[in-house]
Amino acid sequence: MGKVHNYSAGPCILPQSVFEEAAQAILNYQDSGLSLIEMSHRSKPFVAVMDEARALVKEILNVPDGYEVLFLQGGASLQFLMAAMNFLPEGGKAGYLVTGTWAKKAFKEAEPMGGVSLASSADKNFSYIPKGYEIPKDLAYFHLTSNNTIFGTQVKDFPESSVPVICDMSSDIFSRPIDVSKFDMIYAGAQKNMGPAGTTLVIVKKDALGRVNRRIPTMLDYSVHIEKESMFNTPPVFAVYASMLTLRWLKSNGGIPWITERNQAKADLLYGEIDRNPCFEGTAAKEDRSNMNACFLLTNPDKGEIFDQMWQEAKINGLKGHRSVGGYRASMYNALPLDSVQALVDVMQEFEKKHG
Repeated sequence: MGKVHNYSAGPCILPQSVFEEAAQAILNYQDSGLSLIEMSHRSKPFVAVMDEARALVKEILNVPDGYEVLFLQGGASLQFLMAAMNFLPEGGKAGYLVTGTWAKKAFKEAEPMGGVSLASSADKNFSYIPKGYEIPKDLAYFHLTSNNTIFGTQVKDFPESSVPVICDMSSDIFSRPIDVSKFDMIYAGAQKNMGPAGTTLVIVKKDALGRVNRRIPTMLDYSVHIEKESMFNTPPVFAVYASMLTLRWLKSNGGIPWITERNQAKADLLYGEIDRNPCFEGTAAKEDRSNMNACFLLTNPDKGEIFDQMWQEAKINGLKGHRSVGGYRASMYNALPLDSVQALVDVMQEFEKKHG
């Protein structure tokens, strides 16, 4: 069939070596005669997987002492609720930066408990990141979403805050340097840069917990999951294992410095073509453009069927924009190679020659 250039927004592309090693583990894990997914999660082989996955997160992101790393279930959507349950006391307030669909959903979960919107970019269809807003000192925490997959915007500089900061980094975790010490909690669904869908990474400052005056259901209590080392209930074994393999791949290639340079090269190549080519236009404010999700439109939408046929014939997959906004979205997560971006740029240039 030949190479497919996978721009899917999530579940998304992962390194080929991860697929190959994970496939072997499904058939026969470490010559044990057993599949990874039929072993007890309490067995020594899987406990070693969980321990290594957590250790790799700490090493790659330089997580400071005093933070715990968890692999949970329920996706980032469950974290919208868990964050508020664990950090927002009854009668308190939490501030939210509303920059897209998922940020809006996070705010919706917290609003009944005291969540307030500090700033929103809904006035321009979430095409920019608000700036110049104030973070009140009486908040229980400030919540933001680092990258907005649907609208293609990304927070480039995190604001200084005198209150605890919680960040949803689902779609750009491990893609660039971050100072974990600036956050009381970071959470991220695995299915963008870390692994297959099914597990969610949580990095939480341990002494920030236990301060709310509400009863937290056991399954939603971070302290419980910390005590049980991410195994309060049966963990998503395969998703954790594949995430561990992806983190090994990232570390072996040079970690965050390597992937940052690689991701910037991909973004520069594609945005350069979008800006140069009169057949296309970007949708996000240039200073807030995401390095992970480049959203763009045809300047002549009547030629959409022609362009669609061209990129599909070039074995490009997953380029359509989110159903709520239309247009096109090129998701350039860590494992997407530069030559896949070049393949898309080649199609865009050929389209210009024939139909511009």
